[in-house]
Amino acid sequence: MSTLSSNSGAFAPSSSSNCATTTTEDADALRRNRILSSKLYFDVPLSKAPIIYSTSYDISFLGIEKLHPFDSSKWGRICQFLIENGVLNRTSIVEPREATKDDLLVVHSETYLKSLKSSLNVSIITEVPPIAVFPNCIVQNKVLYPFRKQVGGTILAAKLAKERGCAINVGGGFHHCCANQGGGFCAYADISLCIHFASIRLNISRVMIIDLDAHQGNGHEKDFSDDRRVYILDMYNPYIYPLDYEARRYIDQPVEVPSGTTTEEYLMKLDEALKVAGNAFDPELVIYNAGTDILDGDPLGRLRVSPEGVTIRDEKVFRFARDKNIPLLMLTSGGYMKTSARVIADSIINLSNKSFITIQQ
Repeated sequence: MSTLSSNSGAFAPSSSSNCATTTTEDADALRRNRILSSKLYFDVPLSKAPIIYSTSYDISFLGIEKLHPFDSSKWGRICQFLIENGVLNRTSIVEPREATKDDLLVVHSETYLKSLKSSLNVSIITEVPPIAVFPNCIVQNKVLYPFRKQVGGTILAAKLAKERGCAINVGGGFHHCCANQGGGFCAYADISLCIHFASIRLNISRVMIIDLDAHQGNGHEKDFSDDRRVYILDMYNPYIYPLDYEARRYIDQPVEVPSGTTTEEYLMKLDEALKVAGNAFDPELVIYNAGTDILDGDPLGRLRVSPEGVTIRDEKVFRFARDKNIPLLMLTSGGYMKTSARVIADSIINLSNKSFITIQQ
């Protein structure tokens, strides 16, 4: 069980013994110092859009990345579509900084970070076996560095959301990774890190995670297992990866959408879920994990939601936050079809056209 430490303001494990309490307080102080000394938060000029992206997000590794169904170039293509449609200027995009080891240690253990120095371990986490045969220095540069840049984007998005009302990290949403374990193409726990940073730097103590990726967000569920300051609404297909029954116990509001769920059925369940969540919890920040693997035809999500349904879904979540005057940050998370980038771009265009997000000043 984790609670908010009264000494540090950070989300941290609680303990009953004096010795363990001292250790916990020391860990809280170290975590707080790491967050306060981090360079991931920086001032973003008003001339910039609340859109965070770096060309470093996109993974290109001798074509090996194509062995995983995830489209590892979708992040760049989303921005390219927005630019081509005149919604976004390239110079308006916010470039995040890479999360350093000290930043990652806010959530991750030394042991876990050391495990990523094994190319074999990284190949298992990313589900791309050939990565195992490459020197780790290459794997760090070609695979893990892009992930660390996206972590920096997710963390910065919270600050930008509080300042602008909402922000989008065109990446991130590594919801299968927790403090001590990665998996499912997720090497770093960006959502958990974002919450810890927001707690200390933005004085935010109540966070709602709305996880609408088709897969269960077992990583953040484990990291905030019984923490009443983090409310998790997770709409997921219970019959696909990760089948993490332990983590399911930690979901405040589980909404199961089985294989074959149609657009109409999905949106009806979402309407009801948002109504329940709004009555159950009063957050100071919403983290919206907006995976597009709910699309009809996605080989992993196995749902049957139309592209228009994704646009309506995103609008409903943004409206939920705006009506309650809650800052919202959006992460693009999973999506395993080439069409996902276009669908995400079209949804962002819709959000801009309806003034849910101000992209051009």
